[in-house]
Amino acid sequence: MEWVTFAQVARLPRQGEILTASSGWDDAAGGGGVAVVQLARLAGEAAFYTTLGDDANAGRVRERLESFGVRVYATERATPQRRAFTFLDADHERTITVIGDRIVPHGSDALDWDALAGYDGVYLTGGDAAAARAARAAKVLVATPRAVDALEGAGVVLDALVYSADDAEETRIAETLDPAPHHLVATEGERGGRWRGAEGRTGAWQASELDAEPADAYGAGDSFAAALTFALGRGDGLDAALAIAARAGATCMTGHGPYERQLSAEDL
Repeated sequence: MEWVTFAQVARLPRQGEILTASSGWDDAAGGGGVAVVQLARLAGEAAFYTTLGDDANAGRVRERLESFGVRVYATERATPQRRAFTFLDADHERTITVIGDRIVPHGSDALDWDALAGYDGVYLTGGDAAAARAARAAKVLVATPRAVDALEGAGVVLDALVYSADDAEETRIAETLDPAPHHLVATEGERGGRWRGAEGRTGAWQASELDAEPADAYGAGDSFAAALTFALGRGDGLDAALAIAARAGATCMTGHGPYERQLSAEDL
């Protein structure tokens, strides 16, 4: 979870160059924040178990997420809220620089971990092993490779791990995670993606067509993973869930920043 400064530019600056952005804004973002807002828009409600810093940006993060109807359950660390700077270029790509240490919730934090057993789906983006074990009590547990520190040693079996096939480190984590997830879901951007089941079955899906002009890619991957979690949690089969997830990723691509356009319950 970061407080992010966005800058819209025609292209990335060369070394030593000064560019003027055509527009810019600040927002609460990062993988966890984007995903929980997408979940809330699809499910009608969602909870965010997290850790925030102790500065003004942490308060802005909480206020922004709550404005989307997200219930924020957070402990506080005596550290500034993690920040990020993101270029959004004319090719619709995002380039991110993160500032500050990653802070994540721990199973020892005073959060109502037992309540997770009543959830249809949890998307895990960070934590420790105890937090991962608490999350596994939900009906469906999906994770990102960014949660590897939580997953290693937790001994939990994921329903799905969502990762980028173009990211060598995420691919390495996906292929070596022990125990193996029920499904490895590898996204390939505009090419769609492919999946592999623990029992050896494989499959693929096509990217969803954009219903408007592309804006930027920020949040598309996390919206995809959140929508997959939602669909699996309500009982959809994998192929149907992947189709909804692809729609969510494509919808986010047509908005500036992560929240201008996300798939909603009404869209379904």
